[in-house]
Amino acid sequence: MDTDIVGGIAGSAVSFLLLKLDAFATREWNLQENINRALQNLGIELRSIEALLIDAASKKDPGHQFTVWIQNVRDQAYAIEDVLDLFRLHQEQETGLRRFKMRHSINHLIKDIEESLQRIQQTKERYQTMIFTTIHSPGNTTDLHVRVAPLFTGNVDPVGIEEPTDKLTSWALEEKQKLEVMFVVGMAGLGKTTLVHSVYERVKQRFDCHVWITASKSKTKLDNLTRLAEKFGCQITHPVDVIGLTRKLRKLLLNQRYVIVLDDLWVKEMWESLRLALPDDGNNSRIIITTRRGDIANSCRDGDSIVIHKIQALSPERAAQLFYLKAFSRNGRCPSGLEEVSKSIIQKCDGLPLGIIEIGRFLSNKSPTRNQWKIFHDSLESELRSNGELSDIVKVLSASYKDLPYHLKYCFLYMSIFPENDPVKRRRLVRLWIAEGFVIEKSGKTLEEVGEGYLEELVDRNLIKANELDFDGLPKTVGVHSLMLKMILSIAHEENFCTVCAEAPRNLTENTRRLSIQKDDFEVSDQDLSHVRSFFSFGIGELKIGSNFKLLKVLDIQGTHLEEFPSVITDLLLLRYLSLRNTNIRSIPRSLSDLCHLETLDLKQTLVTKVPKAVLQLEKLRHLLVYRYNMEGVRPFDVVQGFKAPKGISALKNLQKLSFVKASVQRRMSRHLRMIQGLDNLMQLRKLGVVDLAKEDGASLCHSIGKMPNLHSLSVTSLSMDVPLELDAMIDNPPTLLQRLYLKGPLQKFPSWISSLQDLVRIRLKWSSLTENPIPVLQNLPYLVELQLLDAYTGTKLEFKSRKFRQLKILDLQHLEQLSSIVMEEGTLPCLQKLIIGHCSKLEHVPRGINKLIHLQMLVLYDMPQNADQLLRMVRHIPCIHSYKHGQLEVFEED
Repeated sequence: MDTDIVGGIAGSAVSFLLLKLDAFATREWNLQENINRALQNLGIELRSIEALLIDAASKKDPGHQFTVWIQNVRDQAYAIEDVLDLFRLHQEQETGLRRFKMRHSINHLIKDIEESLQRIQQTKERYQTMIFTTIHSPGNTTDLHVRVAPLFTGNVDPVGIEEPTDKLTSWALEEKQKLEVMFVVGMAGLGKTTLVHSVYERVKQRFDCHVWITASKSKTKLDNLTRLAEKFGCQITHPVDVIGLTRKLRKLLLNQRYVIVLDDLWVKEMWESLRLALPDDGNNSRIIITTRRGDIANSCRDGDSIVIHKIQALSPERAAQLFYLKAFSRNGRCPSGLEEVSKSIIQKCDGLPLGIIEIGRFLSNKSPTRNQWKIFHDSLESELRSNGELSDIVKVLSASYKDLPYHLKYCFLYMSIFPENDPVKRRRLVRLWIAEGFVIEKSGKTLEEVGEGYLEELVDRNLIKANELDFDGLPKTVGVHSLMLKMILSIAHEENFCTVCAEAPRNLTENTRRLSIQKDDFEVSDQDLSHVRSFFSFGIGELKIGSNFKLLKVLDIQGTHLEEFPSVITDLLLLRYLSLRNTNIRSIPRSLSDLCHLETLDLKQTLVTKVPKAVLQLEKLRHLLVYRYNMEGVRPFDVVQGFKAPKGISALKNLQKLSFVKASVQRRMSRHLRMIQGLDNLMQLRKLGVVDLAKEDGASLCHSIGKMPNLHSLSVTSLSMDVPLELDAMIDNPPTLLQRLYLKGPLQKFPSWISSLQDLVRIRLKWSSLTENPIPVLQNLPYLVELQLLDAYTGTKLEFKSRKFRQLKILDLQHLEQLSSIVMEEGTLPCLQKLIIGHCSKLEHVPRGINKLIHLQMLVLYDMPQNADQLLRMVRHIPCIHSYKHGQLEVFEED
């Protein structure tokens, strides 16, 4: 395996181990002096090794011996982690003589590790000399060859780039009397260079001067300026400095109309070193920059003179066209008998032109028989490895991975745990990173906020993709490209980061750190899994786990066939993350209190309705999720089933998310009132869900919420459809940072305090039965993106005034039984993209002014008495229209 990749894993392992050592040292363990001194020595030596690995990452590959040395470093980092976790486990588990014996045993283990590190130390100095005498790497030459070779051979494939080529060409030639910059952004292999080269060849003769340069992240500012000057034919007399060369370039380009392509930008500083040398004198000059780094493009955006074009994967039809063109170059048609296997191969390429072209070209030299192609299909992953026929694809993709800082390498590799085509929920992923210790604390931010930042950077770097976006533009679920997944699966397996069991049972290596079971009925109770830190099961059959996970930190077995809480779980004393979501367990034991490190307890969609008092001892708990959606309920009001919280829940002072807690239980009135009042000590809470709220408890809940300064999301459901929500007391101290508000139940009047929620982005009012029109209060909220009024208003008219709801993108109006008229003045709802109107039986006409909503992309109607002809006339500009009658989609036909 590539030394850069191996070094990245080892470097990440060492970096996170050092954080653990620091945290370990700050605990009051009453360590024996010799153990304490040994741990300090380990830290000193590991910091020296970390520095060497960081420096090695920027140099050429020193060879196989250095790779072996790096692997030894990684293994020793894992071994030290094991010792620290063993010590922590037995410190909390044993007392007296057994603890003394364990310290004695750990002392011996540390001595063994010291001896191993001494052997590593003996070779380190030799490699250190080798590293420092090695010149900086000029970049991956294979990567460069694969990307640009077609440009020089004339073998450029225009399939799928015709439309963006026309778009970018129009932008380059448009008369705007100013310098404009375009970043063309996308993951590796999408064809950024091919697209821009096509545009460049079309337009370059329309400019006074033109230059194409390939970026390099290892060059200095002076080197970059010198290269640009030389490309323009500028004579360079040495010595020269940055300021002098910048002035020379500006003078050379003054009053010139120029076009510059900066291909494959990796480092922001390179662009910034060049932009000062490029004058903007109103001559319509253009600069086009290709990059995988969307984060760089976003950070450079400082006005309308810099635009970003995000390149997309090929559609299935275009992907097939390109593949057949390459695989069957004679006529571009798929022979009979190869259709199914070709379709499967194309799906694995996931619209990535690099993969389609390279695999198609490879198969063009193979016999076009079903057997030959089936063999290739089944061995694709091995062909992509370092010694495989298609390893060039991985080398191009892996450059993005190598460019990651250490703390993001582990986060990215974590995607190897999840099955292909199985979307990963954003919040779940962040919570898992935190449990693993990947997320580093930052002053002024929660770990969740830091983790969200990590994910945002990985998405911006085009390594992780957003599968489904939420209403606010953040990803709901994420994934990785199919070929990228094959690359990280290979890395994760070879580096013992994660072992995936997707087929027949296998013997697991003793160094497996994470285990992902992706098949049904898998038994792991008979294997030595003492080194496993994280265990996932994605099967739906039975799962047998034993007590062989003593160092486990993450246990995620959601969706497995479980009827009872596995008793062995309470022996996993280092557990930080436990998810039994989508199982049939009905209760959790009191012994759960032994899991004192637990941060996330996810019991969503289980049959648990009560949490024992013992849970209050889990002082580190950050996320308590105990609820289910009962879709079989007779009354829709009871869809969300919460849980009975124990008295004293305020003891969980680190809680970030609590949902859904029952406010009223069938006990003495004073008992549940104390539970509501106890919420006011949860000052770290970001998300709160409350169900079954009695009218008389409303004031107490408002008082508690007033003491939650960081609350971002609030959901409150009343005791029944006949019991009003009494939340007027919130006016005294409203949660000013609130972004999401969900109120379900009758409101005697519209809560005036909502108008003060300037950060609100989503509000849902359900079963409110308001007589007062809520629109005048809501229309001035500056960041409101989604508004849902569901059986929330009993009036006859809704009027949307001009220049109101400036950011609203989604408007959902349903079950407004008395509504007969909707008026949308010109200039209102300027950003509206989706409009839903349903079950409004007295609304006989489409909203007046809907034809003025020029950005409306989707209109959905449910059981509306609309006239089809009138509807078609008013909404011709809307790309997507769905109208349902009694659950059946209606079809509208134009004349």
